[in-house]
Amino acid sequence: MNVKEIIAKRVAQELHDGDVVNLGIGLPTMVANYIPSDMDVTFQSENGFVGLGPAPAEEDVDMDLVNAGGQPVTAVPGAAFFDSAMSFSIIRGGHVDVTVLGALQVDAQGNLANWMIPGKMVPGMGGAMDLVVGAKKVIISMTHTAKGKPKILKECKLPLTAANQVNMIITEMGVMEVTKDGIVLVEINPEFSVEDVKNATEAELIISENLKKMEI
Repeated sequence: MNVKEIIAKRVAQELHDGDVVNLGIGLPTMVANYIPSDMDVTFQSENGFVGLGPAPAEEDVDMDLVNAGGQPVTAVPGAAFFDSAMSFSIIRGGHVDVTVLGALQVDAQGNLANWMIPGKMVPGMGGAMDLVVGAKKVIISMTHTAKGKPKILKECKLPLTAANQVNMIITEMGVMEVTKDGIVLVEINPEFSVEDVKNATEAELIISENLKKMEI
C-alpha cells in the first residue's frame, strides 16, 4: 500500500452512514474507493452532481462523466445531476457533512492554504473557499511533508484559503485533531515514532494521553 492509499483508507474511516461528503481533487478522490459496500455515503462533486462512485475500470471510462478535477468517475444508482448554482447552494447552505481536501500548508490555528503559490500559475481556487466554510467538518488529507519540508506549520506562509476552519489532519504519519489548544496527535502510524512525527512537523504537537495506533 502506497502513502496515498494509506491516507485515503484512513480518511474513509471518518465517514458515516448518511453523510454527504465532498472530495477535493487529487488524493481525496481516492477515499471513495475505500467505503464499505454496506455504508450509505453520498459523495457530492462541485461541478454538479451527487452520487459520485468509485474510479471506473479503464474499459468503463466515460469522459463525459468527470469530477471537479476533470478525472473520469462513476455514478451510483440514484445519482442526480444539476448546475453549478444548485451545487454551490448545497455547499453554502450547510448541507455537506464532511469535506476532504488536500493542502499546501495547514497551521496550529486551523488555517488552510491550498489554492495558490505566489508567482506560479494555478488553475484557481475552485470551490475550496466555500467548502471549508460551508461543510460541518473539514478533513485535510495530505502527505506530511513536501520534499522533506513540513506542511504542518506554526503559521501558514502562503495565502489562506480560509482561517480557523480545519478540524482534522490525516497524513501517512498519523491523525491529528485541531483544537483551541493546538494540534493534537491522536493516532500514529506504527511505522513511525512520536519523535519522527514531531521532527516532520513545524507546529508544536500535543501528544494525546490516549494515543492509538493508526489502522491502515
